[in-house]
Amino acid sequence: MGDGADLAVDGAVSSRLADVANAAVTLERRGYDCCWTAEVNHDPFLPLVLAAEHTTRIQLGTSIAVAFARNPMTVANVGWDLQDYSKGRLMLGLGSQVQAHIEKRFSMPWSRPVARMREFVLALHAIWECWRDGTRLQFEGDFYTHKLMTPMFTPEAHSYPFPKVFIAAVGEAMTEMCGEVADGVLAHAFTTKRYFEEVTIPALQRGMARSGRSRADFQVSAPVFVVTGADDAEVAANAVGTRKQIAFYGSTPAYRKVLALHGWDDLHTELHRLSQQGEWDTMGALIDDEVLETFAVVAPISEVAKAIRERCDGVIDRVLVGFPRSIEDDTVAEVLAELRGQPSQ
Repeated sequence: MGDGADLAVDGAVSSRLADVANAAVTLERRGYDCCWTAEVNHDPFLPLVLAAEHTTRIQLGTSIAVAFARNPMTVANVGWDLQDYSKGRLMLGLGSQVQAHIEKRFSMPWSRPVARMREFVLALHAIWECWRDGTRLQFEGDFYTHKLMTPMFTPEAHSYPFPKVFIAAVGEAMTEMCGEVADGVLAHAFTTKRYFEEVTIPALQRGMARSGRSRADFQVSAPVFVVTGADDAEVAANAVGTRKQIAFYGSTPAYRKVLALHGWDDLHTELHRLSQQGEWDTMGALIDDEVLETFAVVAPISEVAKAIRERCDGVIDRVLVGFPRSIEDDTVAEVLAELRGQPSQ
């Protein structure tokens, strides 16, 4: 795992229903391994029904669905049905969101997010085991209780394994919990290779040690900023937007530790100050080439596969990447094949 030999290469689709079918078909045609949706301004699960209907090979995942806006029973239901309909292709990615959104947007309770998420995952498995094995449902925790299940409310059996459960994590405590009970972690794009090596992977290993699991049983999934193009001018033009993205994340207190690890604590302070004044263009200009190349893969399209593999080597098992629309399908397919160390079709 994480050695690049079995690197999975994933893509994202818009959650707008009218766009999903074509987008998912395009990702499958280009050779991506998984099609991820996100819960931003649309539901993350409905698009996967359309994606499942219009594809046959590509895996389907949520990155992420907001767990605390729901409860384990509702998520268990949709996960069970999507796994059945997609013929076993679902990867269930969950995230906690932040307190203000959970309480003020979703009107749901918030407390002890790491402990709550751990219990959420355990409850999911207890419900699925009840449906698969016919055992009595008897889950009682600090946050969730599921002790009633009658034949009328038990979904039809299917032959597919439980969906893999991935949890989004930034802090060390949530990351460690992922290593203990989840099948994978969804890391943030604002994570450098050094941060993976010195903070993320050690935290995952501490969690795995608690549950007696190995790295081989677990996947690290992460988006990677990719700045590429057919020539130097196109690479430079595409870097402008990425500098702004990096500056935005760098201004957020939750990600200060990543910059601090690299000795760029003062950069966070200045980015945060400018963000409060709405100086977004100025913020992007503060991301010099050294910072850009620490957070993003920067390479012409002819060299980008090698550069992405080097970034993922040893730390990332599934990489979420996107390429400019100007890059032809055949070129993207060649890059993806090279990323996985396979001959192109």
